[in-house]
Amino acid sequence: MIMTAIAFLLGMVLCMLFGVPYIDMLKKKMIGQYIKDVAPENHAKKQGTPTTGGVFIIAAIIMASVIVLLLAQKMTTIALITILALAFYTFAGFQDDYIKIKGKGNDGLTARGKLFRQIAIALLPTLYLVMTNPDACIFSVGNFNIDLKWVYPLFAVFIITGSSNAYNLTDGLDGLAAGCGVPAFVACSLISLAMGEIEIAIISAAVAGALLGFLKFNKPKAEVFMGDTGSLAIGGLLGTLAVLGKFEFLLIFIGGVFVMETLSVIIQVISFKTTGNRVFKMAPIHHHFELLGWNEKKVVIVFSLVSLLLSVVAVVLFELFVRGIL
Repeated sequence: MIMTAIAFLLGMVLCMLFGVPYIDMLKKKMIGQYIKDVAPENHAKKQGTPTTGGVFIIAAIIMASVIVLLLAQKMTTIALITILALAFYTFAGFQDDYIKIKGKGNDGLTARGKLFRQIAIALLPTLYLVMTNPDACIFSVGNFNIDLKWVYPLFAVFIITGSSNAYNLTDGLDGLAAGCGVPAFVACSLISLAMGEIEIAIISAAVAGALLGFLKFNKPKAEVFMGDTGSLAIGGLLGTLAVLGKFEFLLIFIGGVFVMETLSVIIQVISFKTTGNRVFKMAPIHHHFELLGWNEKKVVIVFSLVSLLLSVVAVVLFELFVRGIL
């Protein structure tokens, strides 16, 4: 517990320390975000806000994780695989951001190119787990267990890739992805700690701390955006932690807001293509609430509180599972 607390604090402090010079550099080089024409009108003022803030978030996460893992003598293969997957996702996200910045627009990697990278990276933790854990293919929900056999690797890759995309979709308002991410990763840390997966608990705590530190720069009105550099990587990491920690089912609650954001897009697309009508004023759903008249700060606060509530539900469910009540 002490080591996870240290990881949290170190991640937060390092993120705030790294953020100041990195944002200054972005401003000097005029590296800013380009806003889509389809975004709500009040988003036009965000044009030119520095992006790729994910670089210093991930740097803080990796440094805090490595330091605490070494102190705790928990620099295991699982920890290395997790950090490596995070680094690969960061690189893929940075590629996307770089293409947007270079092209002075909002078109980065092609959808196919981005998905290919996400799936390829997701295979790393998935194959490691399947090859080293004889119970890897067993999917558990409380006392209910089912051996998915060869289907499990596909399931795991889907979880990790889906988590990466879901977090990416959520990153549309100042402070939203980070605000919803803090309780989610705290829940991951608490659950992993209770399971004895100390390395996963430490990394999760470092992420929660770094995201809290990032809010200093990203709360409305944001000084910097995390960009795909941060959102693809942090989302992919969330899915990776759930798979390696074997709490895949609880991810539905831990990442409940991210699931909701993704479902809103899926529902909107299906509805429009089949009926010509839109269910929401705009998707993802955080834009729907904006167009209903909620200001940005209210959306972020409410969604973050929902994430906190769902994360608490996940931890309580885990306790009920452990006690054999469910």
